[in-house]
Amino acid sequence: RMVGPGEPLARLEQRRQLLAAEGLFALERKRRLPFLPQRVGLITAPRSAAEKDVVENATRRWPGVSFEIAYAAMQGQRSALEVIEALERLDGRADVDVIVIARGGGSVEDLLPFSDEGLVRAVAKARTPVVSAIGHEPDSPLLDLVADVRASTPTDAAKLIVPDVTSEADGITRARDRVRRALAAQVAREQAGLDALRSRPALADPRTLLDRRDDELAGLCDRMRRTLGHRLDRAADDIDHHRARARALSPLATLQRGYAVLQDDAGHVVTSAASVAPGAAMSVRVADGRIHVTTDRTELLEETDGD
Repeated sequence: RMVGPGEPLARLEQRRQLLAAEGLFALERKRRLPFLPQRVGLITAPRSAAEKDVVENATRRWPGVSFEIAYAAMQGQRSALEVIEALERLDGRADVDVIVIARGGGSVEDLLPFSDEGLVRAVAKARTPVVSAIGHEPDSPLLDLVADVRASTPTDAAKLIVPDVTSEADGITRARDRVRRALAAQVAREQAGLDALRSRPALADPRTLLDRRDDELAGLCDRMRRTLGHRLDRAADDIDHHRARARALSPLATLQRGYAVLQDDAGHVVTSAASVAPGAAMSVRVADGRIHVTTDRTELLEETDGD
């Protein structure tokens, strides 16, 4: 069996393969860090350089950031157990949005607690995103593989968990400038469209439309008057024609041609000389009046063919 310094590394590699087979290191399990955490949980050794690096650099980048620090041994036999307890305590707080596990590097033997299987499973089970900031580049512990984000150093972890206030302020300024330019361009386009509409004849002088419609209305009125006049003229001609026909057929027209109507004293029209006795009073209706006469005698005319 392997003995010496290579024996822990062999066990570590075997553990890594077993945990990887379970999917604990899969990329789809990784969670995104919040853009601006309400509170940052920090697990580190008391009065350590890692604590100073994380707090000072994060505060310099975003002065409003606050920390909840849970101290734990960062090396030794109780290190893994204390880190797990601190992790579970911070993960149970609703106001902690991200947890950083920070240590300032060390030898392979010093970092063995951060490859503990219990710690790896605790990090995988945590609901809060975890940042590993152990600070050991050549031989990364299993904590780097299971954590949601791996930071090369505690200082790098501070840069990952909070944004830079200066950079964000510059971004806001640039965004405001873009919004102003876009808004100004939009207003200019709308103003140009409005000016184009106002320059049209119909809007420049609205009376133009009314004048054109007034001319059309006058033309229609003239057409209507002419059409009505023609119809009235034709109707008058028809009336004159019917009047002439009625007059031609009127008894008065017959009387005007020299004919007369003979009536007895009872007003009956006399159509035969045989019906009139001598001495009878008669009236003769002519075109312009009536003549009263007395019959002296009557005379019957013989009928002839062709009369």
